[in-house]
Amino acid sequence: MTVRSLDYIRSLVEKYSAYINAPTTFQPTYGFSQDGARPHIEVNNKGYHYVVVERGKELKRITTNDIDELLYHVFKGITFQISTEFELENRVEHQDSRRIFFKKQEELLGYIKESWKTRKEQEHNAILRFRPFRDK
Repeated sequence: MTVRSLDYIRSLVEKYSAYINAPTTFQPTYGFSQDGARPHIEVNNKGYHYVVVERGKELKRITTNDIDELLYHVFKGITFQISTEFELENRVEHQDSRRIFFKKQEELLGYIKESWKTRKEQEHNAILRFRPFRDK
């Protein structure tokens, strides 16, 4: 495995963020935690790490040797934030908010990589099998 530097990862995140107009505040930090649940990326001999820290407590750590896997998690988080805001601005009364949210997140991921869109669709479908849409 060729380990890529934080600068290289940052360049990819910035490039892909431009595809979806992701605000820099939604993007992770690199090599340090800003806390407040803003994700950060670490790289060491164990691989790439997507880490979320809030109030000094590590809430999530995803470790992988696959840069595409790391970037998927980065953009799953970024598109979650964008899609949440989009849904709030475009809410349809009496409709399950996930209808808009899920569609928007899949669309955004598809602008970056079609395989990420497909993966997120599968994740959403798994959620819907247990928690179907509930329109009012």
